[in-house]
Amino acid sequence: MNINWSKLVVSLLFWLTTEILLGMIGLDDLADYSEFVYQKTFIIMLG
Repeated sequence: MNINWSKLVVSLLFWLTTEILLGMIGLDDLADYSEFVYQKTFIIMLG
């Protein structure tokens, strides 16, 4: 299994930053939706 580490780190940092910022301003539902979309894409990539 080949893992593109730089892409993985950038994606995780983007997700974490978005989660923190949206949580601070009270838009956590939007962050939860972005997790849903990302998870759906990840599952499609694995399938």
